[in-house]
Amino acid sequence: MESAVDLHFVIRLIINTVSVFVLIRCYYAFSRHRENAASFILFGVGVFLVTSLLHSVTVTMGFAFGLFAVFSMLRYRTEALGIKEMTYLFLVIAMALLAAVGTMQHYELAGLNLLIILLARVLETRLLLPRHGEKEVEYEKIENVHARQQAVLIADLRERTGLDVFRVDVVSISYLRDTAMLRMHFRLEGHNAC
Repeated sequence: MESAVDLHFVIRLIINTVSVFVLIRCYYAFSRHRENAASFILFGVGVFLVTSLLHSVTVTMGFAFGLFAVFSMLRYRTEALGIKEMTYLFLVIAMALLAAVGTMQHYELAGLNLLIILLARVLETRLLLPRHGEKEVEYEKIENVHARQQAVLIADLRERTGLDVFRVDVVSISYLRDTAMLRMHFRLEGHNAC
């Protein structure tokens, strides 16, 4: 019986591990959730190992994506992840599956992973999409919530928070308490690098 661990396996493991590490390093530079970053790296390596070793037993790409579904249900069933974390999780698993069961050459795999990393990196900066934040606040000057007072409301929130508020959505209004829940949209300052 032929061993599943050979030079081809080791090269793909190295390509996968380095690619996942660089991708998650970019994620970590922008989100600062260290516990998620370490989990994603370990998850990517684990998916690669399991899928690659099962691939020697004639595992199809459909079975590999089935494993992806099972792994993600088992690990993240108890914790609610944001859309950004789920996106990076999907990218990590996709990179691991491509490395484990893909039929492309090593340089093609490395190039594809580099393309994914560069795309994620560019989209995390302000080059294509401006970086904005959101925050919900309880606001007591109910007279400023009126549609005609939008400019006054934004100016007041800018003054109070020190944030570059550019849009405000009214989430709810409590006339009993004379307050409103507002969702402020503001421009983020600063710029991180991978």
